Amino acid sequence: MKVHFLGTAAAEGFPNPFCLCEACQKARYLGGRNIRSRTSVLFDDVLKVDFPPDFYYHAIYHNIDLTLVKDLLFTHTHYDHFNPGDLFNRIEGFAHGIEHPLHIYGNDLVMQGLHKTLPASQENRRFAYHRVLPFKEVETQTVKITPLLADHDPMETCLLYYIERNGKRILYGNDTGWFPEDTWNWLKGRKIDLAILDCTGGFHANKRSRNHMCIETILEVQQAFQQEDILEDNGQIIVTHFSHNSGLLHEDFVKAFQPYGIQVAYDGMIVTL
Repeated sequence: MKVHFLGTAAAEGFPNPFCLCEACQKARYLGGRNIRSRTSVLFDDVLKVDFPPDFYYHAIYHNIDLTLVKDLLFTHTHYDHFNPGDLFNRIEGFAHGIEHPLHIYGNDLVMQGLHKTLPASQENRRFAYHRVLPFKEVETQTVKITPLLADHDPMETCLLYYIERNGKRILYGNDTGWFPEDTWNWLKGRKIDLAILDCTGGFHANKRSRNHMCIETILEVQQAFQQEDILEDNGQIIVTHFSHNSGLLHEDFVKAFQPYGIQVAYDGMIVTL
């Protein structure tokens, strides 16, 4: 199973184009893996999670054939994850040679946003919408998913996804703070081959902060995985969704996580399970 990290930054990108903080200035100077676009991941070229404003750049820069994508999962409707206006370019008359509808999965607000943005006449031909509920398993065209509750925005039912494909199990844990208790209870007794986790923050004393995780939170999640025997023996944890407000560059995160065997994602990174 191929996991392709197309973007690995938080909402503002890294560097923030409007910011002159030390981290942004260093990122501009050093370039390379310090330059991050908004977060999105592609699985086996057929399943995409979230659709950020950088999707066009991702497709061109990483040479992605988006016509191969059959399923699109949305975690929530914040602007760096939910950019439905650009899906308009997939309608008939704009895009040619597409023979299958794109099946889209998300919460109530995602469904409302899609119906407002994309013309109803196009839905049956180019799009198929599926409202999902927390802890209710769904068979998509490409994978089996179980949406899980995130702790992110109190005004929205934000979701994480437990993804199963070809015998592999992935926890897509972004965006969220410490997992809600219902999510932890669901995970107990299950196995994960790869956990992709939100590491928006740098070093913080409050490991159980809400909305996003930091380095200490990730390490505590790793400990919980070990205690509950959730992560497979050869399982991996990869962190993503980095903010310039962390004050840390790519190598800083690598140094922080290397002793614990946790990988730091970067734009364009490909992992094979």
